[in-house]
Amino acid sequence: MKAYRKYFLNKLVWFAITFVCAFLLNFILPRLMPGDPVAAIVARQAQGMSNTAGVQAIYEQYTELFGTTRPIAEQFFIYTRNVLRGDFGFSFRTRKPVLEEIGQRLPNTIYLMTITMLGAVLIAIPIGIISAIRQYSSFDIAVTTFSFAGQAIPEFWLGLLLILIFYAWLKNPFTGGPLLPSGGMISVGAVGFNLGDRIVHLILPVMTGSLGWIAWYSRFLRSSMLDVIHQDYLRTARAKGLPNRVVIYKHALRNALIPLITLLALDLPYIFSGAIFVEILFSWPGMGRLYYQAALQRDYPILLAVLIIGASFIIFSNLLADLLYAFLDPRVRYD
Repeated sequence: MKAYRKYFLNKLVWFAITFVCAFLLNFILPRLMPGDPVAAIVARQAQGMSNTAGVQAIYEQYTELFGTTRPIAEQFFIYTRNVLRGDFGFSFRTRKPVLEEIGQRLPNTIYLMTITMLGAVLIAIPIGIISAIRQYSSFDIAVTTFSFAGQAIPEFWLGLLLILIFYAWLKNPFTGGPLLPSGGMISVGAVGFNLGDRIVHLILPVMTGSLGWIAWYSRFLRSSMLDVIHQDYLRTARAKGLPNRVVIYKHALRNALIPLITLLALDLPYIFSGAIFVEILFSWPGMGRLYYQAALQRDYPILLAVLIIGASFIIFSNLLADLLYAFLDPRVRYD
């Protein structure tokens, strides 16, 4: 236990160092992009204005408000102080607090990506188990082919294909309209919560986002199961007369799931950041789409907040994966 505590403290130190470096890089890199974000904001607001002095006054007002003309070191100090107080500033585009913008989008991304990841895992685990047990069978060959194809197909291409099939080609036999909606989270004009409406809007985004994960997790679990089922202790369990079902599901699967659990911990940031392509393609009002819009319009406060929170999730997930692996697998050395 003492060794594990030392291991935990060592990981926390590296967590803090990595976070500080990520925070600094995320602050500096967007400011190295060419162009002036304030000038773009003023240009949109000053459309039709012929008074040059008025436009210049608006520009100076916004540069003073956002502090973009100050030295980068001073901007970094002010921003760090405000973040420690829980203030991520205001969006350049909407003038709303950044945390309010993120608070409106984050639940939608968690809602979509949790269902996507959970569905992928529930489908991938039985596929991986059966594929390992029936190694080199027709089922295993089909799963292997599917895994390579699933990991190779880009999400944006798959999403467009599904929209073409289920929205453009296939029609609802009762209404004559599209079989499935092409985007959005709810139907236009919908009032209140409608479970059926939510489900039909989830189908295409979840199918698009989960295919690659099903392929990846099933392939990973198959490999992990094959490593475990050939171990000596399983041969001993079979020699003692234990049913094969007990050997596979009680002994082999328990050990094969250890690396999968740590892999899932590493994939936790995906739930936060979301699949940018999926959210853009299906007009899903989540974090990925918010980040894309902020990047296009050089909205520094939104960009920084999403990058910093995303980096925190990634670092935390790596820490959690290391600690889980060390706790679950007694073979891991703490030194």
